[in-house]
Amino acid sequence: MCNLYNQTTAVEAMRRLFGQLENRAGNIEAGDVYPDRMAPVVTRSEEGHVLRIARWGLPSPPQYHSKSGIDRGVTNVRNTTSPHWRRWLGPDNRCLVPLTRFAEPRPGKGSGNAWFELMDDRPAFFAGLWVPDWSSIRKLKDGETTDDLFAFLTCDPNAVVKPVHPKAMPVILTETGELDIWLNAPWSEAKEMQRPLREELLKMTLPD
Repeated sequence: MCNLYNQTTAVEAMRRLFGQLENRAGNIEAGDVYPDRMAPVVTRSEEGHVLRIARWGLPSPPQYHSKSGIDRGVTNVRNTTSPHWRRWLGPDNRCLVPLTRFAEPRPGKGSGNAWFELMDDRPAFFAGLWVPDWSSIRKLKDGETTDDLFAFLTCDPNAVVKPVHPKAMPVILTETGELDIWLNAPWSEAKEMQRPLREELLKMTLPD
């Protein structure tokens, strides 16, 4: 499962892509994103699209909370038939998560990460879900906080990712039509986006 990615997409690039884009995120810092950190996401609105900041990790099912009530969040969603996720599959709870590359741990202790990125410089987004104004305890020292939360879907890996992570890869969307379907179409159509990225679009890089 993907628990580290990098994003360097500038606000202006997203504005050119989405046209009517309301920026509620302010200046976006490029860099690596880890679970429970804040990151930019794009959601739909009546006027167009909204760029906002959300916390990585959707609400976990209650049985996975700690005895002290801590919910560490779910970063990747695979089983969209689960009643827990079904309530958030409509267009109002879908988002696009900009990425430049994502990491998967290489097999073997101490082997480091393999990084995966597109073969060209086209914009890329994870197919995400987001839940606004959710109250939970993420860290005991912080107590209950209210946050906008997000995570993204996974699917079977393509041939590029499978040698490193044979179980899954993030759902990545690159075409304008795919982005529109994900943000606006009914679930019966949008669920078709939960598929591996074409392998000829993706390359792997290894640490030196």
